[in-house]
Amino acid sequence: MERPKEELLANDETEGLGTLFRLRLPWLVIGLIGGALIAYFISRYESLLAERVSLAYFIPVIVYLSDAVGTQTEAIMIRNLARGRVKLATYLSKEIALGLIFGGLFGSATGIIALVMFNQADTAWTVATATLATIASATVVATISTFLIYQEHQDPAVGAGPLTTIIQDAIAILIYFGIASWTIFS
Repeated sequence: MERPKEELLANDETEGLGTLFRLRLPWLVIGLIGGALIAYFISRYESLLAERVSLAYFIPVIVYLSDAVGTQTEAIMIRNLARGRVKLATYLSKEIALGLIFGGLFGSATGIIALVMFNQADTAWTVATATLATIASATVVATISTFLIYQEHQDPAVGAGPLTTIIQDAIAILIYFGIASWTIFS
C-alpha cells in the first residue's frame, strides 16, 4: 500500500522538541475538547445515575476495555501499514470477528461481576451488553481511524491513539447510557 506523498513522522531520535510538540498537540487538543463534551454528555444522565448509582462504577471498566482493544488494533495496524501489509477488507473483517469474540468474553465477565456485586439483573445485563457492543465497535473505529489518518499522509503513530480513544470513549458512553436508559427506565 504505497503512499504518493511524503509526510513528517514523529521520530524522537531525529526530530527536535518543537517538531514533536507540533505533531502531537493537535491530536491532544481534540482529546481535550472531546473529553469535555463527553463529561457534559454524562451529566445529562444525572437522573439515571441517581436512580442506579451502580452504573457509574462500570464506566471506567467499559471505557477501558474498549480503549484497550482499540489500542491493540491500531498498534498492530500501524505496524502493518509501515510494512505495507494491509488489505483493509481482510484486516477489518478479522478485527470485527475479534471484537465480537472479545466483546462476548468480557461482556459475560463484566455482567457476572455486576450481578455478583449488586444482585441487579438489569444492571448486569446493561453492563454485559454495553461491554460487548463497545468492544465490538472499538475494532472498527480503530481500524478505520488509523487507515484514514494514514491515507491523509499524517503519522498514524501520533494521531491514531488520541483520535481513536476520544471517538471510542464517546461511542462507549453513548452505547452504555443508551442501553442503561432503555433497560432501567423502560
